[in-house]
Amino acid sequence: MRLNSSSLKSLPADVRRSGYDASARGIGIVHLGIGAFHRAHQAVYFDDLMAKAAGDWRILGVSLRSAGVRDQLVPQDGLYTLVERDGAEERLRIISSIADVLVAPEDPQAVIDAIAAPSTHIVSLTITEKGYCHDPASGEINWAHADIVHDLANLATPKSAIGYLAAGLKQRMASGAGPITLMSCDNLPHNGAVLNAVLTAFVAKAAPELSDWLAANTSFPATMVDRIVPATTDADIARLEARLGMADQGMVKAEPFTQWVIEDDFAGPRPAFEDVGAQMVADVRPFELAKLRMLNGSHSTIAYLGLFYGHETVDQAMDDPRVAGVVDALMVEAAYSLPIVPGLDPEHYAEALKGRFRNAALQHRLSQIAMDGSQKLPQRLLGTIADLNASGRDPRAAATGVAAWMRHFSGPFVNDPLSDTLKAAANDNPEQLISNAMAIEPVFGPLGQQPWLRDLLIAVMPR
Repeated sequence: MRLNSSSLKSLPADVRRSGYDASARGIGIVHLGIGAFHRAHQAVYFDDLMAKAAGDWRILGVSLRSAGVRDQLVPQDGLYTLVERDGAEERLRIISSIADVLVAPEDPQAVIDAIAAPSTHIVSLTITEKGYCHDPASGEINWAHADIVHDLANLATPKSAIGYLAAGLKQRMASGAGPITLMSCDNLPHNGAVLNAVLTAFVAKAAPELSDWLAANTSFPATMVDRIVPATTDADIARLEARLGMADQGMVKAEPFTQWVIEDDFAGPRPAFEDVGAQMVADVRPFELAKLRMLNGSHSTIAYLGLFYGHETVDQAMDDPRVAGVVDALMVEAAYSLPIVPGLDPEHYAEALKGRFRNAALQHRLSQIAMDGSQKLPQRLLGTIADLNASGRDPRAAATGVAAWMRHFSGPFVNDPLSDTLKAAANDNPEQLISNAMAIEPVFGPLGQQPWLRDLLIAVMPR
């Protein structure tokens, strides 16, 4: 038996249900990049919203590449289980907020139609840093990106999220469907501004007639999202099947902690996010900077150092004093690099993060975190290094994370948009490795020309 709307009544009594009639709710959200994080984070908030109040806020998910999530969820009527794990405790709940899933390459026009639909009020995105087709060091669109090159010539059948947004908004303008909010939920500093800049630049070339409408009818609220969501394994699926008495191919697992901070800047209707625990603020920047530098910067450092020392999961790496000591120091460095954040005690935040990292029930694999390092390091570690150096402080721990990333170039887990460049930079000689890596301009930008950073990286290179 498979989890679906008909089998819900057969679930064990202690599995939490959504508490509303999902079939009676309409779609108000199109979400690009419907991976595990979205299903364990934003989709849960929308599920809570519809359980609490009336409103058509179900989600039409879009997979920009593969059919995997569609094949998991559509046979289950969009239903899936969220498994929250903390130590020996495990809590299960069914999420009903996803109405359907489209696979963009199979039917590009269906995605364009969904963005243009008058009932769509928000397009949200979790497409990872590389999905923005931009230069991580400068934040500007990468005109040489293969998907951008394709979309400029073939806007009716786009490949990138940026292309789909432009095509959908062009159709929306033509049909008079009205304003819309475009909401990035990715780990990028100023993610709303980045999305705005990249899309605006693309539209100016691909569909200049759309530029004025885009400026007048869209908003790009910044957000900060936080929840640790490890990749689901076959063992997780088998364990849940034994627990439920039925198969759930779409399950996701996560820690109990969740946070969503949203800039209150919407071009049209929005649900009452604040009623289900999200924080609506005027300025997200202090929250996103603290999270990027303290949580995400530490995560990347744990991943690269942990892999170098032979570990497989975050909790294993945190049990290694060689890793934990660097993380302790990095938390202090990152805190020094932050502005004063109202309501944030950096010391308390650091201790809470380290406790979350030691949650062995999650089995968060280092190889998952290590993916796409060239896109992540500028905002997670290099910003901390630059700011601390400018203030006269020694960014030794942050530099250790960067040096460990360089060691990763010759490892078995190099999964990165710049993988060929990284592998070509690999070298057994630490000094040559550092010189090769610092010459990768899309990652380091002007920092790559700084002798002091080269000297520091040589000093802290893991051996």
